[in-house]
Amino acid sequence: MTTSVQTANAGLAERFRNLFKARDIFFHDGKSLRRFSVGSRVQVAVSLAALVLLAWSAFATIRIISAADAVEGEVAQMERQVAAMQADLVQIRRQAEQRAQVLEQRQAFLTALLEGEQDSQRLAAMLPRADAPQDAAAAVAPYEQVEGMQRVFVARAEDTARERIVETAQQIRKLGLNPARFLGRGGPLEAVDTPAGADPRFRQLFVAWRQLDQLEAGIVAIPAGRPVNTANFTSGYGTRSDPFRGSAAMHAGVDLAGPLGTPIYATADGIVGRASYEGAYGNLVEINHGQGIQTRYGHLSRLIARPGQRVRRGELVGLMGSTGRSTGSHLHYEVRIDGRAVNPIPFIQGGDSLAAVQRRADAATPTVALGGPTAAAR
Repeated sequence: MTTSVQTANAGLAERFRNLFKARDIFFHDGKSLRRFSVGSRVQVAVSLAALVLLAWSAFATIRIISAADAVEGEVAQMERQVAAMQADLVQIRRQAEQRAQVLEQRQAFLTALLEGEQDSQRLAAMLPRADAPQDAAAAVAPYEQVEGMQRVFVARAEDTARERIVETAQQIRKLGLNPARFLGRGGPLEAVDTPAGADPRFRQLFVAWRQLDQLEAGIVAIPAGRPVNTANFTSGYGTRSDPFRGSAAMHAGVDLAGPLGTPIYATADGIVGRASYEGAYGNLVEINHGQGIQTRYGHLSRLIARPGQRVRRGELVGLMGSTGRSTGSHLHYEVRIDGRAVNPIPFIQGGDSLAAVQRRADAATPTVALGGPTAAAR
């Protein structure tokens, strides 16, 4: 066995010496012939140098390829990051636009509400939706101040509306009337559709506005003050001695005496139902004010209002006289609720406070002083 190994090693050594044996190289430059001898050691050294150079080249190539792969990976990662940033930017812009739209819807609603928009369906349709997404805080930061102003304004407007509701309802109750009469059956929002997802704060303001609007609109139908500027109170409401029979009889109104031809005025807005001669009433003007409320003006010497005519509070409807069952020039004045005569005195005495509420409602034209984003500012 040892002999075989030694023989194999000897063969390898012999082949190695033959591979790197001394060689002569002849070089002819066209004039002379030169001879160069290259020894075994030189050949071995050159071969080793070439091998090292080849190994280094292979190593360097591998490093370059690895570095290129790494750079390509980093570039791909950067591209993904840039794409993510672009997507975030699009989302932020979308959220900012949504916030701007919400603020604009709110301002449009507030403007319509406080300018006296009477169409409840239209106003309900304008109710702004709930808040836009809050994720892009930096993008929506410029809108935060406007939104804060709107929130404060809405809260104050609702408080003011509810205070006026309470005050108006108190004035109505003083006259013996139920404020619910002016809110409609089923509540103030019956038959008014509000959009799903409406901002609850603005919806509460809308509800308060609807209640106030109906109460203050109902007040217009309530007789307030005296139907005649100067007159003497001669007979009250209730049981009295009949001036013709001398026996007790129910007097459904009050008598206000004055000179013949004294102007008589409507005590509330309404539509004239009758303006004609009506037996014991003589010349009678009857005005329907809505909500089941009615006033009658009897014994007139002249009828000025006409059936079907729409009259306003304080408008001339006739002249005082003594027609019908009357003993002298005076006005027989009645207030009727749902067809039943009631005492007119509280309506006459409460006229000033009720008229003040009405004047406040007529003069209430608040403005919205809010800065808001516009489409051009986005």
